[in-house]
Amino acid sequence: MIPRRKLAVLKDAISRQAAVALIGPRQVGKTTLALELSGEIPSLYLDLEASDDRRKLAEPALFLRQYEDRLVVLDEIHRVPELFSTLRGLIDQGRRRGHRTGRFLLLGSASMDLLRQSGESLAGRITHVDLGPFDVLELEAPNADVTPLWVRGGFPDSYLAENDRHSFAWRRDFIRSYLEREIPNLGPRIPAETLESLWTMLAHNQGGLLNASRLAAALMVSAQTTTRYIDLLVDLLLVRRLRPFHRNAGKRVVKASKVYVRDSGIVHVLLGIPDYNTLSGHPVVGTSWEGFVIENLLAAAPDLTIASFYRTSAGAEIDLVLEIPGHGLWAIDIKRGLSARPEKGFHNACEDVKPSRRLVVNSGNDRYMMSEEVESVGLRNMASELAALP
Repeated sequence: MIPRRKLAVLKDAISRQAAVALIGPRQVGKTTLALELSGEIPSLYLDLEASDDRRKLAEPALFLRQYEDRLVVLDEIHRVPELFSTLRGLIDQGRRRGHRTGRFLLLGSASMDLLRQSGESLAGRITHVDLGPFDVLELEAPNADVTPLWVRGGFPDSYLAENDRHSFAWRRDFIRSYLEREIPNLGPRIPAETLESLWTMLAHNQGGLLNASRLAAALMVSAQTTTRYIDLLVDLLLVRRLRPFHRNAGKRVVKASKVYVRDSGIVHVLLGIPDYNTLSGHPVVGTSWEGFVIENLLAAAPDLTIASFYRTSAGAEIDLVLEIPGHGLWAIDIKRGLSARPEKGFHNACEDVKPSRRLVVNSGNDRYMMSEEVESVGLRNMASELAALP
């Protein structure tokens, strides 16, 4: 059992809000985290995929009113979206009787339906907590090698698998489950073969600029349809769309977003990369590492941090720009090599953006000044520093 950093965030959210939605992809550990919390406070757990628990909610207001004095955990809440209107009434009734916080913990695979329903029906009564895969700060030892996490990705069953072959097989089954079961349950029928092809194309183009028309031509669908499919993968927290930073209106700045498959282990299975040896010689190795670093830094960054990238037609580029409330603008160049130095394009981009900090993040554990303005920092140290910011 690897302790999850989001447990403290979840406890804080429950202590100040009536309802909390714990959002994340399937198999990321939402139920495990909820059950761990349930062991610490009086709780009732209901799995809405189980027919017995769904039958208990045939008259939800009548049933749930009996448990006003404890936290009710509703797992797979998006399976019963009609519950949201009932929860609103129960929360308002409970507030009048002094039960203002810690009423409901809603678990579900992130989806447009879940976010829309909770936002419309429970506005002012709910907060959202995103749970992602394991990150570098959750590894057991402070100086642990991050390579296994990079290669296998952070889904618990993949990272903790007995060997690389079992991890690869788990991720392959995970993708099949999403394509054949999870995504069809979300609404309009999407051809599994088409979506798998798109997902694989995005992995091949990891960290590349989004060109929906080019992808659409390869898939033989419209650009609008392709964009809709990508939107779905983004809403499911499987894909990240990193938007360009373009505050400097005087420069010819790239306006297309960059797209990353969020979990590095999923990137590797989509491309048929079973282990570190194969990954080391694969063309995606650099952008796979880049996406891995971005996900880990954003998992550690303070709330309300805005992430983007900067690129101009003249070649100036910053891999990751972080706008951190109260701490200014940080420009981050991502390198895998321990001694790699930023290129001219990074320095030119910093002259345009004028960040408060200039950083090179690599795979090591040391930190030192590369010049008067640029600091080299290992991924683990950089994530720790971000997590410690107020």
